[in-house]
Amino acid sequence: MPRSMFAYTKQVLTNVSFDPVLFCKEVEKAVKSLLPYEVDQLVDWLRTFTTEKPELQACLTYLE
Repeated sequence: MPRSMFAYTKQVLTNVSFDPVLFCKEVEKAVKSLLPYEVDQLVDWLRTFTTEKPELQACLTYLE
């Protein structure tokens, strides 16, 4: 079974989380390419993922 776009997006964001600028670019791309219900899932996942990474929390502005 092929992997969902949401799962792929989470993997990409996890892999680029070392660079806040690149992370923000990938979040912006994800919002444009995911379906509306996947964006909702992404928002929930990002809030959890960035709780201990304050340098990445600026990217949450792309979700509003």
